[in-house]
Amino acid sequence: MFGLTIEKLFVVALLATVIIGPRRLPDYASRLATLVRHLTARASDAARRVERETGVAALRDDWAELDPRQYDPRRIIREAWAASSTAGAVVPIPDDDVASVDADADADADADVEREIAGEWVTVGSSGHPRRVWVPTE
Repeated sequence: MFGLTIEKLFVVALLATVIIGPRRLPDYASRLATLVRHLTARASDAARRVERETGVAALRDDWAELDPRQYDPRRIIREAWAASSTAGAVVPIPDDDVASVDADADADADADVEREIAGEWVTVGSSGHPRRVWVPTE
């Protein structure tokens, strides 16, 4: 806010109290509040007039699309978790692993063999770098 820190604002308030005096300070504070209220009303009135005269929607409608709260990582992960929590998912198993799993596997098959394995996806790792791991049920 214009390079003002809490310390600087405290010094300004202290100087205002000393210069204006403690008796007149509430009067000046109420005048400042009235000024801010009037400026806010004038700014909103100007925005309404511009919107009415130009016919262009206010910028606040565009800001709703850019709201960063819609990208809440907890919500995104929760939705992804709900979408991927289907039991009995199909997991591809390469040919060289099929021979060790099933002795009757066809030796001359070139494509990956898919078998239905019961299990579920589990998210591991930190919240900054989550990783999904398939855990078969035994």
